[in-house]
Parts: sequence; structure tokens; C-alpha cells
Amino acid sequence: MIRMKSFEENRPTLFLVPTPIGNRNEMTPRAIEVLKAVDVIACEDTRTSGQLLKFYGIHNRLIAYQKHNEEPSSNGILKLLEEGNNIALISDAGYPLMNDPGQVLVSKVVELGYPVVPLSGCNAMLNGLVASGLIVQPFVFVGFLPANQNDSAKLLEKYVDYQETIVFYEAPHRLEKFLQTLLKVFGNRRICIARELTKMHEEFLRGTIEEMIPIANELKGEMVVVVEGFTNDNQEKLQDQDILRLVQDYLDQGYSKKDAINLVIKSTGLKKNDVKNLVFQQEK
Repeated sequence: MIRMKSFEENRPTLFLVPTPIGNRNEMTPRAIEVLKAVDVIACEDTRTSGQLLKFYGIHNRLIAYQKHNEEPSSNGILKLLEEGNNIALISDAGYPLMNDPGQVLVSKVVELGYPVVPLSGCNAMLNGLVASGLIVQPFVFVGFLPANQNDSAKLLEKYVDYQETIVFYEAPHRLEKFLQTLLKVFGNRRICIARELTKMHEEFLRGTIEEMIPIANELKGEMVVVVEGFTNDNQEKLQDQDILRLVQDYLDQGYSKKDAINLVIKSTGLKKNDVKNLVFQQEK
């Protein structure tokens, strides 16, 4: 067992410091204090973070820590800790490790026995979740899906039976395709799209997946998409035409009729004979 008390350690420390997701006024006094006190600040983009830090009069040494170079960057930060430096890890916006770099570093720092101290602060996922109007807990955070629609569909199939509320991130130029894939795999569930969080044009759109698709291309800014978990009501809301459309979507992708039916059964939780009979009746 490793036991550490954050405010009683005298060893070099890694601080996880959240930064505003849009509104600069949400930078906490403690975050500013820590960033001014540490020896080095690791960030995703030194230019982006440099502007924020300059706004708060913070001029400490900046180093880059990005997703594509996490392993070598982590080793460099470990060396700085070994030399006696206190380090702060920040994201371009939001909370480190939450769909942002940091997991490799924290794992290594913990393994070597250095303190890791988190600060409270901004996180887009939590903002979107608590204001969604859907059940807040338990929930599952997925983040961004793969860019490829087939890969996205396969990943979504893993979550189709989850009863927990599920939270995703999505970019505006991918939103329509994401919603179409979500509808195909999950059925027409209730969702909330939260966009431009904490900014001037902050907006929450609440309704069903089908209601969101026609306006998806109009929406700008980074999105938090909150989706209700699986319930028996999800089955009851599926009309015959919805089920047939789901089967046809799989057929259009090249699946055999048997595989298409089985995929719909898996994604909706409907009874096998009900789906098969519906498809065969349609063909008569």
C-alpha cells in the first residue's frame, strides 16, 4: 500500500490543474496560486496556454506534453521531478487526463512514488451531464468515438445494453454522422447536446436523437452529447418502421439478412422472433 497526504509531503509534486473551458473567469484562485508557485508547467500547446497564463501574470517555464509524444515527454518530466522540480500539468482547456493527455505521466509518477495532487476545476463533461436533465449517476464517460463510422458503430455496440447515462464528446463537423450512427445502434433515445459551454453562446438542446439530426449541421463549437441509458422504455418506443429501418441500414452496409437481424436484436434488446416475423411480413 502507498499512502500519501497531499498537504504534508515535502517531495517534488505533480499538480493536475484544470483550466477554463471557455470563460476565463472560471480559473480558480488556487489554480493561479499553484501555477505561479511551480517550477515548470507542462501543457498541450505552449502558444495556447501561454496566452492564458500571460492573462493571469504567470510566466513560469513552459514545456509541451502532447498525446503523440506522451512516453518521451513523461520521461522528461520524471527527470525534472528527480531534480527537485514541482510540475503542473494543464490541458488547453478543461481537466487533464479527461480526454486529454496525462494518463501515461500520472501512472509513471505514481509508480515512482511521487505525490500527485489534483485541483478542482472545469470539466465540460460534468457541465453537460449535470444540466442535461437525464439521470446523472451512475454514468459512463466515453469521450470521442473513432472517426470511422464502422469503428464507431462497433464501439457503440459495447455500450448498447448499459443502463447508465453515457457521455460523449463530438466535433461539429462530425455531429450528424455521429447521431446517425447512434440512432442506428442505440435506437431513438433521449439525449442532450451541450455546446459552447461557459461561453457567450452556451446552449443546451434536449430531445430525441431523431429530433437532433436535421439541425446537426447548424450547430457550432465543441459538443458534449449526453445519452440516456438502456431501459425497457427504449424497446417500447421503437415502432415497426424504426425496426425495419435499422435492419435496412445494416443491409445497406453489406450485411446478410440474418446478420442484420441479429445486430438489430443485439442493439435493441428486442425478442428474436418479433424482429424476424416483422421482417418476413414486410417481404410478403
